[in-house]
Amino acid sequence: MNETSLKVLSILEEADGSISGETISTRLGVSRSAVWKHIRELREWGYEINASRQKGYRLEAATSRLLPHEISKLLKTRFIGRDIRYHRSTASTTWVAKDLCSRGDPAALNGTVIVAEEQTGGIGRLGRAWVSPSGGIWFTIILTPDIPIDHLFMITMAGSIAVARAIRKEYDIGALIKWPNDIYIGDKKVSGLLLELSAEADTVHYCLLGIGIDANIDPTHLPNEFANTITSISAETGFEIDRRALLARVLREFEQRYLLLESEEYESLLREWKSLSLTLDHRVHVRTLRKSVEGEAIDIDNHGALLIRKDNGRVERVIAGDCNHT
Repeated sequence: MNETSLKVLSILEEADGSISGETISTRLGVSRSAVWKHIRELREWGYEINASRQKGYRLEAATSRLLPHEISKLLKTRFIGRDIRYHRSTASTTWVAKDLCSRGDPAALNGTVIVAEEQTGGIGRLGRAWVSPSGGIWFTIILTPDIPIDHLFMITMAGSIAVARAIRKEYDIGALIKWPNDIYIGDKKVSGLLLELSAEADTVHYCLLGIGIDANIDPTHLPNEFANTITSISAETGFEIDRRALLARVLREFEQRYLLLESEEYESLLREWKSLSLTLDHRVHVRTLRKSVEGEAIDIDNHGALLIRKDNGRVERVIAGDCNHT
């Protein structure tokens, strides 16, 4: 959206009712036909604007799209999301973030959020396809953390806590975290997270935290293999949710935990993650690249590894793998 259209939008938002095209054109120093052109653009972005010869223009409803202007109005963060790059459609928000970091100074992009209405090539853990249709919230946060490299995994923990807390606070739904990085409502997945690093030796250039949330998606429209394993927030609540408010809440919740990490308050984050865990105290089957481990998930250690008590009584530590509750 261009700058003049944003100014027209601001005038409409500030107006107490209708405002004439002549008043808008005078305030902006543009012609009335130019005002009409920007009104038309705003409608194309999803804003409902009523036009009357007698009364002028009146903003009836804001767009439901994840436009930076709309999210910024709801945002209560210091730096996360203060720069939002919007895409109607992109292959992957993480790819966009990587490209941005490769062409500029990652430090100057710290906290930048890349958000898209849909992804056509989203990739999840282990390179699996991440179905990302319109109606969801697909975004990547660029970070240049001041965190020891052996604690970077906790960025994903902070993100998963943020998503679960945001869903709970906004919709009073008992979202929980399934180890290692998925958010579940009941026995169905509603969100996933993926952290990618750019690092050399002990130097971290940047981290990219990708998050996908099935917000206003009809699970019955997803491919058959996901029909019984995926849910959405709208499916759980029975109504279409305000994605802008949820995204703003997630960013706020994430920033709070991220700042704890940078303050080395690791224990409080671990405690909160455990309090929201769907996996702990459940019998699990974890498949790693080399083996499978089955038993009771009894804890996670200070490095995020899952501790499983097997049937023979021995405790096995699993760093990564596919976890199924049995």
